[in-house]
Amino acid sequence: MFKTLYTTVLPSARTKSYAGNVQFIFRQQIQPWHPSSTLVHEAGVAVLRLAPGRFWDFSERLFAAQADYFDESVVRESRNDTYKRLAKLGASVGVAEEEMFGLLKVADGLGEGGVKNGGNKVTDDLKQLVKVSREVFR
Repeated sequence: MFKTLYTTVLPSARTKSYAGNVQFIFRQQIQPWHPSSTLVHEAGVAVLRLAPGRFWDFSERLFAAQADYFDESVVRESRNDTYKRLAKLGASVGVAEEEMFGLLKVADGLGEGGVKNGGNKVTDDLKQLVKVSREVFR
Protein backbone atom coordinates (compact mmCIF):
# COMPACT_ATOMS: atom_id res chain seq x y z
CA MET A 1 0.00 0.00 0.00
CA PHE A 2 2.79 2.44 0.88
CA LYS A 3 4.53 1.87 -2.46
CA THR A 4 1.35 2.80 -4.35
CA LEU A 5 0.86 5.88 -2.20
CA TYR A 6 4.50 6.97 -2.56
CA THR A 7 5.03 6.24 -6.26
CA THR A 8 1.59 6.90 -7.73
CA VAL A 9 -0.88 8.73 -5.50
CA LEU A 10 1.36 11.44 -4.01
CA PRO A 11 3.05 12.42 -7.31
CA SER A 12 -0.35 12.55 -8.99
CA ALA A 13 -1.86 14.63 -6.19
CA ARG A 14 0.95 17.17 -6.53
CA THR A 15 0.26 17.74 -10.24
CA LYS A 16 -3.55 17.74 -10.42
CA SER A 17 -5.82 20.71 -9.89
CA TYR A 18 -6.42 19.60 -6.30
CA ALA A 19 -2.76 20.05 -5.34
CA GLY A 20 -2.72 21.92 -2.05
CA ASN A 21 -6.35 20.98 -1.34
CA VAL A 22 -5.76 17.39 -0.28
CA GLN A 23 -3.91 16.36 2.83
CA PHE A 24 -2.40 12.93 3.45
CA ILE A 25 -1.76 11.95 7.04
CA PHE A 26 0.74 9.18 7.65
CA ARG A 27 0.24 7.93 11.19
CA GLN A 28 2.90 6.02 13.07
CA GLN A 29 0.98 2.92 14.16
CA ILE A 30 3.09 0.60 16.30
CA GLN A 31 2.16 -3.07 16.16
CA PRO A 32 2.87 -4.19 19.75
CA TRP A 33 2.74 -7.87 18.80
CA HIS A 34 5.95 -7.22 16.79
CA PRO A 35 8.63 -5.97 19.22
CA SER A 36 10.76 -4.58 16.39
CA SER A 37 7.84 -2.41 15.27
CA THR A 38 8.62 0.08 18.01
CA LEU A 39 12.23 0.35 16.82
CA VAL A 40 11.37 1.16 13.22
CA HIS A 41 8.74 3.67 14.27
CA GLU A 42 11.27 5.34 16.57
CA ALA A 43 13.58 5.59 13.55
CA GLY A 44 10.84 7.36 11.61
CA VAL A 45 10.37 9.80 14.48
CA ALA A 46 14.13 10.46 14.56
CA VAL A 47 14.06 11.25 10.83
CA LEU A 48 11.13 13.60 11.36
CA ARG A 49 13.10 15.41 14.02
CA LEU A 50 16.39 15.65 12.11
CA ALA A 51 15.32 15.95 8.47
CA PRO A 52 11.54 16.19 8.05
CA GLY A 53 11.88 16.59 4.28
CA ARG A 54 13.53 13.15 4.10
CA PHE A 55 10.75 11.30 5.95
CA TRP A 56 8.93 9.99 2.86
CA ASP A 57 12.21 8.87 1.25
CA PHE A 58 13.25 7.14 4.47
CA SER A 59 9.86 5.46 4.78
CA GLU A 60 10.13 4.22 1.19
CA ARG A 61 13.56 2.72 1.89
CA LEU A 62 12.33 1.20 5.14
CA PHE A 63 9.33 -0.43 3.47
CA ALA A 64 11.60 -1.77 0.72
CA ALA A 65 13.91 -3.29 3.36
CA GLN A 66 11.22 -4.16 5.90
CA ALA A 67 12.12 -7.86 6.07
CA ASP A 68 15.55 -6.83 7.40
CA TYR A 69 13.76 -5.47 10.47
CA PHE A 70 11.20 -8.21 11.05
CA ASP A 71 11.33 -9.84 14.48
CA GLU A 72 13.18 -12.88 13.15
CA SER A 73 15.80 -10.63 11.54
CA VAL A 74 16.61 -8.68 14.70
CA VAL A 75 16.20 -11.32 17.39
CA ARG A 76 19.92 -12.04 17.71
CA GLU A 77 21.15 -8.45 17.78
CA SER A 78 21.00 -5.86 20.51
CA ARG A 79 18.47 -3.06 20.33
CA ASN A 80 21.25 -0.53 19.81
CA ASP A 81 22.66 -2.65 16.96
CA THR A 82 19.28 -2.49 15.24
CA TYR A 83 19.26 1.27 15.78
CA LYS A 84 22.71 1.48 14.17
CA ARG A 85 21.37 -0.29 11.08
CA LEU A 86 18.35 2.01 11.00
CA ALA A 87 20.60 5.06 11.30
CA LYS A 88 22.66 3.75 8.38
CA LEU A 89 19.42 3.40 6.41
CA GLY A 90 18.62 7.00 7.33
CA ALA A 91 22.03 8.05 6.05
CA SER A 92 21.16 6.46 2.69
CA VAL A 93 18.56 9.20 2.18
CA GLY A 94 20.62 12.07 3.57
CA VAL A 95 19.95 11.97 7.32
CA ALA A 96 22.99 12.48 9.55
CA GLU A 97 23.77 8.91 10.69
CA GLU A 98 25.51 9.73 13.97
CA GLU A 99 22.85 12.25 14.96
CA MET A 100 20.11 9.76 14.19
CA PHE A 101 21.80 7.03 16.20
CA GLY A 102 22.29 9.55 19.02
CA LEU A 103 18.53 10.04 19.20
CA LEU A 104 17.79 6.31 19.06
CA LYS A 105 20.39 4.67 21.27
CA VAL A 106 19.49 3.56 24.74
CA ALA A 107 22.05 4.36 27.40
CA ASP A 108 23.97 1.50 28.92
CA GLY A 109 23.26 1.87 32.63
CA LEU A 110 21.47 4.94 33.91
CA GLY A 111 19.96 7.34 31.41
CA GLU A 112 19.94 11.11 31.52
CA GLY A 113 19.44 12.44 35.03
CA GLY A 114 20.07 9.00 36.55
CA VAL A 115 16.78 7.63 35.19
CA LYS A 116 16.33 3.92 34.51
CA ASN A 117 13.93 2.71 31.83
CA GLY A 118 13.78 6.19 30.33
CA GLY A 119 13.91 5.00 26.72
CA ASN A 120 15.78 7.10 24.20
CA LYS A 121 15.60 10.68 22.96
CA VAL A 122 12.52 10.07 20.80
CA THR A 123 10.51 8.15 23.41
CA ASP A 124 8.45 11.18 24.44
CA ASP A 125 7.71 12.03 20.79
CA LEU A 126 6.56 8.47 20.14
CA LYS A 127 4.34 8.56 23.25
CA GLN A 128 2.59 11.62 21.83
CA LEU A 129 1.99 9.87 18.50
CA VAL A 130 0.47 6.87 20.29
CA LYS A 131 -1.79 9.17 22.32
CA VAL A 132 -2.97 10.96 19.17
CA SER A 133 -3.78 7.61 17.54
CA ARG A 134 -5.82 6.60 20.57
CA GLU A 135 -7.88 9.78 20.30
CA VAL A 136 -8.37 9.54 16.54
CA PHE A 137 -9.52 5.93 16.63
CA ARG A 138 -11.80 6.17 19.67
